[in-house]
Amino acid sequence: MSPVVSSLLAFSVAALLLTLTPGVDTAWVLRSSAAGRRHGAAAAVGIALGCLAWGGVAAAGLGALLAASATAYAALRVLGAAYLAWLGLRLLLRPRQAWEPTSEARRQGVRATGLRGLLTNLLNPKVGVFYVSFLPQFVPHGVWVPGFLFLLACVHVLLTLLWFAVLVAATAPIGRWLRRGPVMRALDRGTGLILLAFGARLAWQGRP
Repeated sequence: MSPVVSSLLAFSVAALLLTLTPGVDTAWVLRSSAAGRRHGAAAAVGIALGCLAWGGVAAAGLGALLAASATAYAALRVLGAAYLAWLGLRLLLRPRQAWEPTSEARRQGVRATGLRGLLTNLLNPKVGVFYVSFLPQFVPHGVWVPGFLFLLACVHVLLTLLWFAVLVAATAPIGRWLRRGPVMRALDRGTGLILLAFGARLAWQGRP
């Protein structure tokens, strides 16, 4: 087995284990899926695009600046924590009361769901530091490093999308129950608490 194939397999196993670990992304996809498959898919795509953007940054070498500069890291960390706190408080204090299956608001809501998934990742510096510190461990000798780093990021994004597809599919059969007013309010408030918890952790934990 060639070093490239071995590196890809080793990274795939490690990335899969990390992908299956519950976090903000999982909570957002589950919450969005309760409103329908389109919302769940939009959340998954938004999150994946955020990961892909960070992967491109890491591959270009710009992520090293984030890992080395305390000021840049702190600034992005504060922005990310503030965004998670804002989103969490909004869900906690103003949960959805019901679901309107047909309206212009629904189409706008799908786009907003994807955008929030994207921003959740773009404003989380730990995603960038993760790529900068984790991906290089799986780069074999003799390859074009930037290209291989981006390939590894793409593998991680693919695994993430596959896992989110499983979550969305698993949520769909009970979608009608999840769209009930009391259940939707409880799901929104639970997601809000998770986002607040991760926002507080991001704000106080500091550099990894």
